[in-house]
Amino acid sequence: MKRILLVACAAALLAGCANSGTGAVPPKTVEKVDLERYQGTWYEQARLPMFFQRKCKQSEAHYALQADGSVSVINKCRDAEGKWQEAVGQAVPQVEGKTDKLWVSFDNWFSDLLPGVAKGEYWVLYLDDDYQHALVGSPNHKYLWLLSRSTEFSQAARTKMLEVAHGQGYNTEDLIWRTPDAEMPMQ
Repeated sequence: MKRILLVACAAALLAGCANSGTGAVPPKTVEKVDLERYQGTWYEQARLPMFFQRKCKQSEAHYALQADGSVSVINKCRDAEGKWQEAVGQAVPQVEGKTDKLWVSFDNWFSDLLPGVAKGEYWVLYLDDDYQHALVGSPNHKYLWLLSRSTEFSQAARTKMLEVAHGQGYNTEDLIWRTPDAEMPMQ
């Protein structure tokens, strides 16, 4: 009896440490994204802080499906003065035939310097049935974007995406929210 209790305790201890030292469990993705429906303009409603978007008050992404199955990417960022900056890139599936996990790379000095390293992971974590709202993140939980097809964002969509993000282990307390159009300077 003592031996069975000891084995049970050891098993419980090992199970509790199963992910010890390996970091956070990667988030679950939507498993399939219809890239034809996904293409078009998405407006960033919120994001976790990141260096490349440090001056962005409003951001949007424009995706277009290419004949070879890749997706052209144009990211636009509007700063506090109302000036737009643009980054052009491409997204490709990490695994052929799977469209929920993409590699995204941009045409800039960093990608020219380190072409194999300068790419980011773009995992689709939530996508509503109408392709109007999407939650996108990185598997290490460092990056997160709440996207919508409109600059307006309903409370119901906000609540749903925050619940999914929090449930997937993302820190939603640090989100930076889109500056409303009315608060941006005219250009």
